[in-house]
Amino acid sequence: MYGDDATVRRILTELGDTWAVVGLSPNQARAAYGVAQALQRFGKRVVPVHPKAETVHGEQGYASLADIPFDVDVVDVFVNADLAGAVADEAVAKGAKAVWFQLGVVDEAAYERTRAAGLDMVMDRCPAIEIPRLG
Repeated sequence: MYGDDATVRRILTELGDTWAVVGLSPNQARAAYGVAQALQRFGKRVVPVHPKAETVHGEQGYASLADIPFDVDVVDVFVNADLAGAVADEAVAKGAKAVWFQLGVVDEAAYERTRAAGLDMVMDRCPAIEIPRLG
């Protein structure tokens, strides 16, 4: 388990409400679309990060984390595991407080680097599943 319940709770309730969602596009068939919508329902600001930089759920999109002109609290990663480590490194460089790798996304080396940089991190879990469990 990468990220215990206390870490999940801290990320979801204490670290801030601006979430950059890497891999979020207007494609409603993709998991990122529904998860981002759920995050918004729970009061999070969702910032789409996708090469096309499209607006999604009413929020301006950006091509990369570095392009976002304001601070982000959590970077939620919806890319393949072989690309996720680089995104985690970008999150550290951006000054995020936490990184969240979605279900099926595991990169142990990225987890170690991100934790060593002082960020909270969760892998292989979904915030849309975890938020309702908080009670």
